[in-house]
Amino acid sequence: MLRVLYRALWWLAAPVAVVRLLVRSRRERGYREHIGERFGYGPTRRLDDDAPLIWVHAVSVGETRAAEPLIHALMQARPDARLLVTHMTPSGRATGVQLFGNSVSRCYLPYDMPQAVRRFLRAWRPALGIVMETEVWPTLIDECRRADVPLVLANGRMSARSFKRATRFGSAVREVFGGFTRVLAQSPSDAERLGGLGARNVAVLGNLKFDMATRPELVARGRAWRAAIGSRPVWVAASTREGEEGLVLDAFTALSTEDALLILVPRHPQRFDEVAALIERRGLRALRRSAWGGEVRAAAADEVAHAPLPEDVTVLLGDSMGELGAYYAAADIAFIGGSLLPLGGQNLIEACAVGVPVLIGPHVFNFTQATADAVAAGACVQVADPAELARVLGEVFADKPRRVAMSAAAAAFAARHRGATARTVDVLAALLDAQASQPPQPSQT
Repeated sequence: MLRVLYRALWWLAAPVAVVRLLVRSRRERGYREHIGERFGYGPTRRLDDDAPLIWVHAVSVGETRAAEPLIHALMQARPDARLLVTHMTPSGRATGVQLFGNSVSRCYLPYDMPQAVRRFLRAWRPALGIVMETEVWPTLIDECRRADVPLVLANGRMSARSFKRATRFGSAVREVFGGFTRVLAQSPSDAERLGGLGARNVAVLGNLKFDMATRPELVARGRAWRAAIGSRPVWVAASTREGEEGLVLDAFTALSTEDALLILVPRHPQRFDEVAALIERRGLRALRRSAWGGEVRAAAADEVAHAPLPEDVTVLLGDSMGELGAYYAAADIAFIGGSLLPLGGQNLIEACAVGVPVLIGPHVFNFTQATADAVAAGACVQVADPAELARVLGEVFADKPRRVAMSAAAAAFAARHRGATARTVDVLAALLDAQASQPPQPSQT
């Protein structure tokens, strides 16, 4: 009965979803492009293309970046295969273009409606499907099972909060999670909760995000920015969400450290103008990264340089895509957004990998294990509110030995947890081989 109701609700929701795309396109034009793909109409594979197709679904920017080492490893392990990467947001798709170029095919994942999903599966004929982290779509799971497409939940996580909500659906949720062929969890607690929801064949392989390597050119760019900024203390507030920038600016205003520079990097590009206006209303002298004059130029064979940052600038607005690693490399301390408000937090692993001391707020239910492990390792300090954020920032800025120790602990923490990608590829390759050995199935219509 719940399945029938769910599918009926999608028929009612689909027109509203299209209107919402058009409304959102007023701020981010990409939402009005490729709308047909969201209903299963779009590019298709050539009929004579018999290479196995590995399909990876990464909903937005964070999942796409987390999937990067996995996708590159799959390309190396299975050069005979094709790769398809699907997304749900334009920013995720743009990130995919930036990371993979023409080495993969791409489209939007269709809405979770039977006919749309069937059109998608018929068009691409995947040999293996991989969805990242928390992407659980009941109709998609049903249709993959119907079409004999193994579907794997990779880098799977399940917060205590989400688990409690899911259990309200009783046996229906067990049927949904039981439809995955394999579930590859980030941590034992994630595995326990996913198994409690009916997932079968659950294994703990670690967090793929520890294998995300910041590109050397981004680190070099960040170091050049740091030199151009000068000796001022620098902190970055990364991946901030709506309603949070005001709290970050409160902490910045309360900060006792003189001459500090805040690099403020909103998570969603459509909010850059909104955040710029907020900074201006606070009376702070801001400069956008896109307006920072002077091109990066070669200063020597192995380094780059940048035009100096004006001394009266107190906030640098990070209004660029794909440069988060550079912002971390330019900073003395990183605050990870999405955590001052009950939004679940954002990924702190990339900052740790660059070797930056990390501060994070109290709301980290989407990254509970990684945050707890980073705090235990001495790489991260969790703060309760903007006032404590300002206080701890001041303390860490004033205590260089503490900063150095946190930096070393952060880099060691990130290095210690690497290896999930190789373990995941081993499981996926075995599934792909098993699928190839099966006799051909009748086509589904």
